[in-house]
Amino acid sequence: MGASHSREGLELSDDSDYDDDEESTKTESEEQYEDAADDHASTRTPPVSSKTLDEVDSKLKALKLKYGSAETPSNLKNAVRLYLHVGGNTPKAKWITSQKLAYYEFVKTLKIDGDDEDDDYELSSREGFWVLNVGKKIRAKVSTDMQLKMFGDQRRVDFVDKGVWALKFFVDDEYRGFISKFQDCLFENVYGMEATEANKVKIYGKEFVGWLRPEESDDAMWEDADSGVWKGSGKSPMTPVRDSQDLLEEFEEAATGGGIQSLALGALDNSFLVNDSGVQVVKNFSHGIHGKGVYVKFDEKDKRGSSTPKKALLMRGETNMMLMSPFKEGKPRSTGLHQLDIETGKIVTEWKFEKDGTDITMKDITNDTKGSQLDPSESTFLGLDDNRLCQWDMRDKKGIVQTLANTSSPVLHWTQGHQFSRGTNFQCFATTGDGSIVVGSLDGKIRLYSKTSMRQAKTAFPGLGSPITHVDVTYDGKWILGTTDTYLILICSLFTDKDGKTKTGFTGRMGNKIPAPRFLKLTPVDAHMAGANNKFHGGHFSWVTESGKQERHLVAAVGKFSVIWNFQQVKDSAHRCYQNQQGLKSCYCYKIVPKDESVVESRFMHDKYAVSDSPEAPLVVATPMKVTSISMSGKKRGLGTS
Repeated sequence: MGASHSREGLELSDDSDYDDDEESTKTESEEQYEDAADDHASTRTPPVSSKTLDEVDSKLKALKLKYGSAETPSNLKNAVRLYLHVGGNTPKAKWITSQKLAYYEFVKTLKIDGDDEDDDYELSSREGFWVLNVGKKIRAKVSTDMQLKMFGDQRRVDFVDKGVWALKFFVDDEYRGFISKFQDCLFENVYGMEATEANKVKIYGKEFVGWLRPEESDDAMWEDADSGVWKGSGKSPMTPVRDSQDLLEEFEEAATGGGIQSLALGALDNSFLVNDSGVQVVKNFSHGIHGKGVYVKFDEKDKRGSSTPKKALLMRGETNMMLMSPFKEGKPRSTGLHQLDIETGKIVTEWKFEKDGTDITMKDITNDTKGSQLDPSESTFLGLDDNRLCQWDMRDKKGIVQTLANTSSPVLHWTQGHQFSRGTNFQCFATTGDGSIVVGSLDGKIRLYSKTSMRQAKTAFPGLGSPITHVDVTYDGKWILGTTDTYLILICSLFTDKDGKTKTGFTGRMGNKIPAPRFLKLTPVDAHMAGANNKFHGGHFSWVTESGKQERHLVAAVGKFSVIWNFQQVKDSAHRCYQNQQGLKSCYCYKIVPKDESVVESRFMHDKYAVSDSPEAPLVVATPMKVTSISMSGKKRGLGTS
C-alpha cells in the first residue's frame, strides 16, 4: 500500500482560478505582452538615443500609468497572492487562485467572529489575541492550529483555516517580515506578553539560547548522535523514496468484541487488545499480530461498576496485566487498579492507591524501565498524578506478596516518590532502559528525573505553548519525544560536562548549550485531511530493550492516520526539510498509513520481530473495530514524504 498523497508541494498555478477581486493588476494584454517579452528576450534591438528615451519617459508619466509589473504590484506592503487547495487527497488535487492581489494584516482583537469594532482599539499584551486577516476571506487566530508551513525558496506559506490556503509573497523582505510577525504574535498569544528578548529569556531561561534563537543553536550533539545503523553517507541527506513505491504490506482482521480502547504489546509470545468487555489475546509473529481465538471477558463482579479500562500495563514476565480505569467517565484519574492474571483469565486483585492512610488518585502508570515487563519477579511500577510522582509495590512492607482480599481491596505500598506542593501539572511519563524518568506537563514543560531521585528534576525543558499529552524516550535516554495536539517535539538530551564527558540530561545539569529541539508536523493539507479528530496522540519510538540498539522510526496517530518518520532523517541537519526555514526546524518527511476510522493507537512491535529482510519490526495499528499489522519492506531504506 502507498502513502496518502497530500500534493501540497504542487506548484501554485494561476491557470485555474475563481478570482473575485477587482483589484487584480493583470490584464489579458499585459499577460500576452509578458509572454512575448520572454519569447524574444534574446532578439537584438536597434540602438536608441538618450533623447528618444527621455521623450518616451515623459509621455509615460503624462499618462499616469501605475508602475510595477503584474507579478509585482506597486504597493508591496502586506501584498500577497492568495491560493486555495481543492480536490482534497485525490489525484485531482490542485491549487487555484482565490485572489490575485490581496492584503494581509495582523490585528489584536477580543473575538474572531462578529463585529470587528474592537479591532480599532489598542489592546494591551494581556488583552485579546492576535488574528491574521487576509482580505475578507480569512480571519484566523494565530496559533499552532493553523499548521503554518514555510516554503522559503518560493516566498510562500501554507496554513489551515476551514480549508487549506497559501500566501505567495512578491519579494523576500515581505515574506521574511510576515514570518517574524507571525512568530511574535504566536508568542504573545501563548504567553500573554510581548515577544521581546527579555520576555523570551524570562519564558525559556538563559540556558536555552538555541530555543530563543535557533539560528545560533549548537547542533553538534545532533550530528554526534547521528552515528548508527542509519547513518547516511557523505554530507547529503538520505534520499527519500517516491510516493509510488510500495513500502508496506498489511494484514487486517476484526477485533473480538470491538470497541478497542487500548493496545498492550508484548515482547514475548502475546499482545493484547483491551475493550470495555474484556481482553483479546493475540499471537506475536515476525509479520505482525494475529488473533488466537482467546478472549478474556470481564465479569460484572470483577468490574465492580468501574468504567472501561483506558490503560493496560504488562508485568511479571507478561503473565499479569494491570488495568486502570478512570474514576468517572471523562475524568482521567483512577483510585485503583485491577490485576488480571493472563494465564487463568481472572481478575485476581483490585488494588487501591493510598498514601499515609488517605486514598489518592493516579492519572497514569508505567513500568520501572523500558524492559521490566519481561522480568518474572517484577513487583513494582511507577505512578503519576497532577503533582505526584511515585513508585508502587504490590508486596507489603515485609516483602511478602499480598493475596486477594475477600472483603476489601489491598493497598499498594508507596515505596518512594514525591508529592509536589503545586505547579507541576504532570500529564504523562515514560522510562528509559536504566529507569530514568521523563515527565510531560500541561504547561508544555518536559522534566528529566534520574533513576535515584524523584524529588528534583535534573533538567527541565521549557514549554513551547502546547500541553504535552504523551511522552516517550529512547532506551539510552538520548532522545525524548513529546506529543502535543498539533505537533511532536523531538529533544536531544546529550551534553558535554566541564570534564569533556558526554552525558544525558537525566544524569546532570545540561548547562547553557542545550541544542534546539525539532518539530515533527503534518503539512497543512494532511492536517486538514486527517479528519475531525485531527489531534496527534501517542507518539512513540520503535521499541528496543537492549543496550547499544538504536530506535529507527517514530510513529504517532492523528485522526484516521498513522504517521511514520524515519528517525535518522529527522536527526540529519542537512535534511531537505530544514532548508529555508526560520525559527525552530520542522520535519515534514513522513509516511502516512490511512485507515477508515479514527486510530486508537499505533505502535511498533519489539525489535526482536524485525527479521533479516526488514528494517523494522511490524507496525500495529488499532482502530475501534480492527487491528492491522504492517510489515515494512527491507528493499527500501528510507521513508518518503507523503
